[in-house]
Amino acid sequence: MRLGQPPQQQYMQPLPTVPPLPPAPRGRRFGDIPIRAVYLVGAILGTVLAVLLVFVVFRGDVPTNQQSNEQIVRVAPVPSVSATPTVSASPTPTETPIVLPPVPDAKKYATLSGTASTVSGTITDKNSGISYPRLASPWKAKSFPPFSIAQRIGKVAVPHTVIASAMYPGESPEKKPSSNADYREIATQAARWTIRTQYPEGAKLDEWTASQKIPVGKGWTLGYKVTYTVGGKEQEAQAMVTVIEVGKTKPAMLMASIPETNKERWRDLNTLVQQVRPL
Repeated sequence: MRLGQPPQQQYMQPLPTVPPLPPAPRGRRFGDIPIRAVYLVGAILGTVLAVLLVFVVFRGDVPTNQQSNEQIVRVAPVPSVSATPTVSASPTPTETPIVLPPVPDAKKYATLSGTASTVSGTITDKNSGISYPRLASPWKAKSFPPFSIAQRIGKVAVPHTVIASAMYPGESPEKKPSSNADYREIATQAARWTIRTQYPEGAKLDEWTASQKIPVGKGWTLGYKVTYTVGGKEQEAQAMVTVIEVGKTKPAMLMASIPETNKERWRDLNTLVQQVRPL
């Protein structure tokens, strides 16, 4: 004990050091996530998206061995001439031979009954190389393959009420026709073709109503009467066909047929015969 110091200070000891408290834990942030974990999650998401995309793209495909729910409506073919018509004196094995009466060398086209339609203009068929009258209502210009141009009355049904032009639908002659007899023979084959394509099965050409040279140029016109049966009732039609030289081996053809249901228009055949021309 030293002299001069208070007694309490002589016996005091220093306090022990207390370690600092650890810092409070912080919330985990995106930057603290390991980069490999990020890549793994991205790869999983990419795979899932790819699978979903494939499903969406190909879900409309219907395998060939399954039937789709879609209902396919089949359109009945329009009764018309063949898309690739041919004219032949010998029918195919499935066709009944069409027997024609002898063609007169010359017979003037008589004036038919009925009232002639108004001529509203001229039809110029550049594909075939001919022109002929455009008739007013009830005639309407409509598509009628394989003809280039057609005028029709009423619905498309056999027997047809039609005026139409095209190149002669048979095979080209071996050489270009030159005489009236040549063109008369081709016109005869064209008339046979119309019996097969424009009328009900079993139709017959009963009578030639005309056999004459065309007014201008080279060619021949035949007029004829056709009988056929519809609904058990025999009916008749008046028809004509003209073949015209147009500078080619194969001639152009104008044909017209008017059944008795439109017999008030039979006089229109006279108009066509008188005014058809090569271009």
